[in-house]
Amino acid sequence: MGTDAPPAFLTAAGHPLRWRLLTELAHSDLAVHELTARLGRPQNLISYHLGKLRRAELITARRSSADGRDTYYALHLPRCSALLTGAGAALHPALRLRPPSPARPRRARVLFLCTGNSARSPMAEAILRGQSGGTVRVRSAGVNPKPLQPYAVRALAARGIDPPETGPTHVSSLTGERFDHVITLCDRVKEVCPAFDSPRRAHWSIPEPSDPPDFDRLADQLTERIGFFLHTLEE
Repeated sequence: MGTDAPPAFLTAAGHPLRWRLLTELAHSDLAVHELTARLGRPQNLISYHLGKLRRAELITARRSSADGRDTYYALHLPRCSALLTGAGAALHPALRLRPPSPARPRRARVLFLCTGNSARSPMAEAILRGQSGGTVRVRSAGVNPKPLQPYAVRALAARGIDPPETGPTHVSSLTGERFDHVITLCDRVKEVCPAFDSPRRAHWSIPEPSDPPDFDRLADQLTERIGFFLHTLEE
């Protein structure tokens, strides 16, 4: 027997402003002041609806490593996927969503940036190259390049992925190149990222790994996020 209550996703996302928040966060992790500017609504109203989305676990929040007063909000894509599947099935079994087929990305150029180009950005580069089968032309760089972390190499190797062959790269050496997507992975780099000839810039607020287990968690997080990102590059 059914229930009178609508599915959780519809309850949380059905409000027009909350839907706009989710739409913005589908493209990039954003702070409250950025969402306020984009949506043209007062900060207290934005914060109220962000709180609703957090309680529904449709978004996550992480304190900025660049400015501790800021919090970056991100769309919880796996949770949204699961709830959408349930929402369709609640109405009719034929509306249950199926897992998407493997993405067929077009030939895009993607740049990942972090501080040292020693863990987050080279791991993202290697994972995207592997998941796209080499179709996507991907690079990584940093504002203060350092040697690739051995734990990063180990985490990639455990997943059958080779690290980038280019080695640590300073962002200044790539500023003359054009990229379809420029993605910052570090809150500090987001604030100082140089201008690139790119139609799409996004930010993924990911903490810098320190302990050995952090690198495995980072690899899993990047694998999941890049898997969703690939579907935005489909032909």
